[in-house]
Amino acid sequence: MRLHLITVGDPKLAYARAGWDEYEKRLRRYHKVQVTRVSGRSQALESEAVRRAAGKSPLVLLDPRGQQFTSEALSAYLDAQALGGVGELAFAIGGPDGHTDDLRASAHALWSLGRLTLPHDLAMVVLAEALYRASTISAGEPYHRG
Repeated sequence: MRLHLITVGDPKLAYARAGWDEYEKRLRRYHKVQVTRVSGRSQALESEAVRRAAGKSPLVLLDPRGQQFTSEALSAYLDAQALGGVGELAFAIGGPDGHTDDLRASAHALWSLGRLTLPHDLAMVVLAEALYRASTISAGEPYHRG
């Protein structure tokens, strides 16, 4: 399956750039990965840029109102989407004000990384690592135990 990762901007902090690069590289062993960086001067412009970037792909928004997954549940979710014929899933992290209500209403799913508010850079790393970990579980590999 193809994973399309959409973020508002690039990671700015060195630790986040290194973590993003590492997990994006690892994730490419299991999926075709596309990364799109969007920008906007407002929440509405950012959300519209996310919508355009995702195109017709089912859009999973990272949002505190969303469902929380264990690593095993995320793995099962990705597997179910692939078995259901979804060729590409788009995952989007919003800007400082999050996503608009309109974008949330049109999303395929909302995914919460937890109840804490994470800085954008850290959320990007957590997204890439979580998808990588779920992929190793699906492949029956031991990473998720480490």
